Amino acid sequence: MRRTIALVDDDRNILTSVSMTLEAEGYSVRTYSDGEEAYRGISQKPVDLAILDIKMPRMDGMELLQNLRKTSRLPVIFLTSKDDEIDEVLGLRLGADDYIKKPFSQRLLIERIRALLRRADSLDDPRARKRDAMLVRGDLVLDPERHMCTWKSQGVQLTVTEFLLLRALAQYPGHVKSRDQLMDAAYGEKIYVDDRTIDSHIKRLRRKFRDIDGDFSEIETLYGVGYRYQDN
Repeated sequence: MRRTIALVDDDRNILTSVSMTLEAEGYSVRTYSDGEEAYRGISQKPVDLAILDIKMPRMDGMELLQNLRKTSRLPVIFLTSKDDEIDEVLGLRLGADDYIKKPFSQRLLIERIRALLRRADSLDDPRARKRDAMLVRGDLVLDPERHMCTWKSQGVQLTVTEFLLLRALAQYPGHVKSRDQLMDAAYGEKIYVDDRTIDSHIKRLRRKFRDIDGDFSEIETLYGVGYRYQDN
């Protein structure tokens, strides 16, 4: 089945060149030149993955992502300015699954898209669901079959990346997971992301749980080592 990707950027050259590359790889592409147009289009006709530029007129990529995350766990890749680390961190904290700096290699973009779609598929694959039974750790319940997470019986909306990171930690309470191990769990062994990306995802995970329970402290940081899930 042909996958559909939404490409959102106000740079006409990027829309043209990247959409041609994606179509040559077998993807169906819908292009949008601003966030408002993209939000309407994606809401009316959902896609499998979205690639969002941050700096756009009318509605920028950050606001677009916030609106999408209210109702969807759609996999999202951000395109960020070359030297703007603030964009990267904010994008990840708002719920982006990955980011790529401009100017970027289109081959790298294709690899990131494939990896992200594989991760999303792994949560929807019946064979994977059979292997990955419901995980219960005290007040935490993770249900891979329905991509559902609850804490003290309240739903927690997680992105694909957040779900995979939390599952990797909660599977073995008390065991320390290095950032490299968490990268492999969430991104696969062939994709490299820097430590800041993992840290941003973990911070967002904690914030989501603390919005429900201000005393949440199960995800612990071991400075210089990694993270662990402590089933208190």
